[in-house]
Amino acid sequence: MTAQDSATPNATIAVNDGTGGTDETARSGTLLAVLGVVAFSLTFPSTVWGLESFGPWSFVAARSALAALIAGGFLLALRVPVPERRHWGGLAVVAGGVVVGFPLLTTLALETSTTSHAAVVVGLLPLTTAAFAAVRTGRRPARTFWIAALVGAAVVITFAVQQSGGALSTGDVYLFGALLVCAAGYTEGGRLARVMPGWQVIGWALIACLPLSVTGVAVALAFEPVHLTGHGVIGLAWVAAVSTFFGLYVWYRGMASIGIARASQLQLAQPVLTLVWSVFLLGEQLTPAAPVAAVAVLVCIAVTQRARG
Repeated sequence: MTAQDSATPNATIAVNDGTGGTDETARSGTLLAVLGVVAFSLTFPSTVWGLESFGPWSFVAARSALAALIAGGFLLALRVPVPERRHWGGLAVVAGGVVVGFPLLTTLALETSTTSHAAVVVGLLPLTTAAFAAVRTGRRPARTFWIAALVGAAVVITFAVQQSGGALSTGDVYLFGALLVCAAGYTEGGRLARVMPGWQVIGWALIACLPLSVTGVAVALAFEPVHLTGHGVIGLAWVAAVSTFFGLYVWYRGMASIGIARASQLQLAQPVLTLVWSVFLLGEQLTPAAPVAAVAVLVCIAVTQRARG
């Protein structure tokens, strides 16, 4: 752990706006955030695999429970003290947003939506997160930042509409709801990662949800039959260990280093990566518009990463 991971009992929660720190800190923070994006980009394909074996409710509950056991093992082994009472409100937002809300809503959406469609809709997450961060922290990124973010969002929306033929489905409603709750969870997690290590942020959020997760597994399995397959087991293992625990750990560390708004723009690349995985892992057909959208999104990422708050 670095000095940045430690905090005194009276430390004040602060958010890096991406303007301070050394070049080395910025590079390492960007690398951590990129690792988180790669981990997240495989979440939708892994979820589709998991749904081969589990129902949506039992899959989400088992995902959370397994991730909580992994996190709990680390917390116990390292004898991590329980967070101060003043941090539990933020941890509750993280739990509700990224442990329960986003996984549940996106899993329900993937029952009717393709992975590629879900990926481009959730591509709006960077802009949503930046907006939440601006309201929550009071920091205002530069105008260039917002212009590039809006252009990136417009590209994502256009691509999503083209993919769906201009009609929104029930799955889209789930996905838009997932955007809101996840952005709130990312924002609070990024703030808390300034006063405790990122893996402890997601770890304690998972532990807080453990009673609900275990109850959910018991209830859901009674109504949803399980048909174990290799894909199903791999999908569940990935979303529990990597997407939910490791991915969020490096993601929150990255946000703490380079700022919530700037880190969130790296997720503009996530839909492109997920489209690639959907082709190689799920055999979905990639539309001709995908390469065009990919180039436009990457340009927006380059602009937002150069913009100063």
